[in-house]
Amino acid sequence: STCLRRKVGAVLIKDKRILTTGYNGVPAGVHHCSESGCLRGQMDIPSGERHELCRGLHAEQNAIIQAALHGVSIKGATIYCTNHPCIICAKMIINSGITAIIYKNEYQDDLAREMLGEAGIEVRKL
Repeated sequence: STCLRRKVGAVLIKDKRILTTGYNGVPAGVHHCSESGCLRGQMDIPSGERHELCRGLHAEQNAIIQAALHGVSIKGATIYCTNHPCIICAKMIINSGITAIIYKNEYQDDLAREMLGEAGIEVRKL
């Protein structure tokens, strides 16, 4: 991860095979936060708030994007994440066809939990 605040990774797996991986960091070709600084940190925005002001993508987003770039179907896949997904990633996970999330650390986002449950996504903490 190239994020100065939080180190997060994600792995998409289906049929015991790794499909793609992702980590939280800026888009390709853009200066890493370690080079340009953390905008949210400079503005004293607490962790977990105002994601739209972050230069980076979340690990789950990057794993899903990698699948799209390489033509890999992730329908029916399981995503393993460092943290429970936020609402932005939860919505992407639901629409991408991922059927299960396994995570290690809590991330408090009640709306994400509610929507994942409503969509029938299996969510399990390690």
